Amino acid sequence: MNKIALITGASSGIGYATAIALAEKGYDLIITGRREGKLTDLEKTIDGKVKTFKMLFDVSDSTEVKAAFDKLPEEWKQIDVLVNNAGNAHGFGAIHEGEIADWELMIGSNIVGLLNVSKMVLPGMVSRQKGHVVNLSSVAGKQTYENGTVYCATKKSVEAISEGMRLDLTKHGIKVTNIAPGAVETEFSNIRFKGDTEKAKKVYEGFEPLLAVDIADAIAYCVAAPDHVTIADMTIYAKAQAAPTTVYRK
Repeated sequence: MNKIALITGASSGIGYATAIALAEKGYDLIITGRREGKLTDLEKTIDGKVKTFKMLFDVSDSTEVKAAFDKLPEEWKQIDVLVNNAGNAHGFGAIHEGEIADWELMIGSNIVGLLNVSKMVLPGMVSRQKGHVVNLSSVAGKQTYENGTVYCATKKSVEAISEGMRLDLTKHGIKVTNIAPGAVETEFSNIRFKGDTEKAKKVYEGFEPLLAVDIADAIAYCVAAPDHVTIADMTIYAKAQAAPTTVYRK
C-alpha cells in the first residue's frame, strides 16, 4: 500500500493544495473538512491518482472528531503523515473591541481542533514508532501584531505545541514540523473580515502574495526529506514581506 496522509481543512486553500501535492508524491489521502462538496471537488481534481477517503467533522468538536475516527476503516488507520492545517482568523480589531464568539472560534479551530485530531492519530504513530506531524502555524505565531491579539495568541500556541510534540515524540521515531506562512492569498482574509471582499482584497494589493501551492510545496518538501532529516521549523514570507505587518507595496 501507499503511505497514508491525513489533511485537516482540505476543502480549500493550503489544505486543498497540500492534498494535491501529496497525491503527486504517491500518498493515499484522508481529506477532512466540513464542506462535503468541496472535498468531492478535490477528489475529482486528484482524479484517481491515489486512493482518497473523506471525513466530515468540525475539528473543534471532540465528539464529532472521535465519532468520525471510530468509523475509519481498518485499512485507513495506519496514518503516516498528519497535516494539522484546519484553522482560521475571525475578526480584526483592538482587544477591548473583540467579540467573544470570534475568540472562541479561533481557539476552537486553531488550538483545540489541532489537539482533538492529534489525539486520534498520535497513539497509532507511537505504537508503530514512526510518523510525521506537520502543524500549520503562522508568522503571527512569531510576532504579535496590532488588532490580532487573540489570533496571534492561538498561533503562538501552535508553535508551543509543535515544540512540545517534538520533545515528546522524537524518541518514538516521529518527526514534527512547524510551518509558519506569511501573507497567503486564500479565503483567510475573507473569513477574517466576515465576507467583506473589498477589505479582503486590500490585504493583498500592491505586492505578489504567497499562494496556497507555495505552502503546499514546502510541506511536500518537508515530508519527502530523508528519514534521518527533520525540518523542525519553516517560516515562509512573500518576497515583498519582511514581517507580519511589514509589506512593501508598489
